[in-house]
Amino acid sequence: MINGLHISVIIPVLNEELSISSVIRDIPRQVDRILVVDNGSIDKTRERSLVAGAEVILEARKGYGSACLAGIRAAGSTDIIAFVDGDYSDYPEDLESVLNPVAEGYSDLAIGCREFLSEGKPVIPRHQMWGNWISCFLIGIFHGARYQDLGPMRAIKRSSLRKLNMQDANFGWTAEMQIKAFRMGLRVHEIPVRYRQRTGQSKISGTVKGSIMAGYKILYWTLRLILTARKTDSSPSHS
Repeated sequence: MINGLHISVIIPVLNEELSISSVIRDIPRQVDRILVVDNGSIDKTRERSLVAGAEVILEARKGYGSACLAGIRAAGSTDIIAFVDGDYSDYPEDLESVLNPVAEGYSDLAIGCREFLSEGKPVIPRHQMWGNWISCFLIGIFHGARYQDLGPMRAIKRSSLRKLNMQDANFGWTAEMQIKAFRMGLRVHEIPVRYRQRTGQSKISGTVKGSIMAGYKILYWTLRLILTARKTDSSPSHS
């Protein structure tokens, strides 16, 4: 807990047996529940998650967003919900910095803004870096939201998350959340976090199909939500 607020973290996974124990180990102690949502792993991801002390939720419907939605349902009446990837590309210990603005009451949604360079070298494929930049640029052009990243590490008040009515079942999840948060006037902050090469092959950038689908879904939500009327005329606090 932080300031008496109950915190649950959701970790969507698919065949992450090489990394999941390290991810769970490095989750900050302030987190009350760790929910690993298995999206159909055929390796030892579930077993290693349980041994490491997490709860395991099974979600048969494929897709990153489907796993996140299953985790949200399982989290129940927690006060804050956080998200971390299961491939150890995030530094789970940095989640504390992302949680603090929400727990301290001056942010509704905090997003980990990733550092893609380490010692001057990119830690992810360049096409993924450019794809992320272009996606943020388009969101800015069409919606006026000046985001720097669509990173997976994030924390949000459960009450705020409920208002967003999240729907995307796969790769458009982060874009949908950030566009809706801006358009609904939520207080959004981007918090610098570290990043590294993931353990194992990426389901998105590691395959041509994954990269194309991710780009398509981000563009889909960017354009679809243009037609959605703003819930408020005021702009959120975004930094």
